[in-house]
Amino acid sequence: MSALEKTNGSSDGDRIAWVRVSSVILPLANPISDAKVLTGRQKPMTEIAILFAEIETIDGHRGLGFSYSKRAGGPGQFAHAQEIAPALIGENPSDIAKLWTKLCWAGASVGRSGLSTQAIGAFDVALWDLKAKRANLSLARLLGAQRDSVRCYNTSGGFLHTPLDQLMKNTDLSREKGIGGIKLKVGQPDCAIDIQRVSTVRRHLGDDFPLMVDANQQWDRPTAQRMCRQFEAYNLIWIEEPLDCYDAEGHAALAQQFDTPIATGEMLTSVAEHAEFIKLRGADFLMPDAPRVGGITPYLKVAAMAEQAGLMLAPHFAMELHVHLAATYPTEPWVEHFEWLEPLFNERLETRDGRMLVPTRPGLGLTLSEQVKPWTVQEATVGTRP
Repeated sequence: MSALEKTNGSSDGDRIAWVRVSSVILPLANPISDAKVLTGRQKPMTEIAILFAEIETIDGHRGLGFSYSKRAGGPGQFAHAQEIAPALIGENPSDIAKLWTKLCWAGASVGRSGLSTQAIGAFDVALWDLKAKRANLSLARLLGAQRDSVRCYNTSGGFLHTPLDQLMKNTDLSREKGIGGIKLKVGQPDCAIDIQRVSTVRRHLGDDFPLMVDANQQWDRPTAQRMCRQFEAYNLIWIEEPLDCYDAEGHAALAQQFDTPIATGEMLTSVAEHAEFIKLRGADFLMPDAPRVGGITPYLKVAAMAEQAGLMLAPHFAMELHVHLAATYPTEPWVEHFEWLEPLFNERLETRDGRMLVPTRPGLGLTLSEQVKPWTVQEATVGTRP
């Protein structure tokens, strides 16, 4: 073993010896409703299915990764992850790109997007976490951080089920916590209610405090045009998902027509889907979700394309992961503040002066809390733990 290898705590001979995948059902404190609930497409969300992957090597290096599913999909993600996990045993954990491809082709008959790549995402995040820990660097530092903190905005306090008076209290609480922006859900069957809620919150916040809205794919093209025109008066940071998430041409038309930026991308589950949006300039703010797109490896490809196209970036959900990834983007991004996943981990992210501080602990800087055990509904291991 060379001196450099000793310094890094690993040799090229290190191999993956053991993998555990777990399906954890995280209960939410209150049922969550957005536009799709109010129009009958979905039921209120009461829980999130988390897919955890834990990886350990023969040299004793460990990595933790996760993916997730809202409403349906959790058991399917777990089943796919369990089926492809043996492909990792005996592999060099540093070969992350190679292993992503291997896992993808292990289940290629079910496609290269959606549930299958979301299952891969948990392994991919775990491998990057392991690599950063082995280097004794935070994930952001390993990837090349541009900043030590990232602008952040709160979404969890602005859902459609929240009464207007409580909405105002939630905005105050977010600002007291040092969060730098507020996002409101819109897409009510009665558009006048959306206008009332947004105008009321805008007056409450003042003219310049960052405010965003999210329609969750609710509108058709004519409605989206009318609503975007109405919202021009409120100095919004962006209007999110005004149309179906795959309508790249429709989003591009709105982005070209209005001064208020258009944001979308959270529901896309492959590099190829993001590439189409970027090609058509269907977003001013691109919102990739690393677990949904298949992990950090494909996320970095999306971010590179977005940078080349001059797009702004605001990764969706999973702030515990995305704060690291957003810290590497050359132009100032936004990170979405959701406290929903906090019970899963022992650590907490810090917000101050409108920004989220990037953790300096090695890797993701996360360890699983004791609450995870009673919420675990399925678990499987492959290999032998060193």
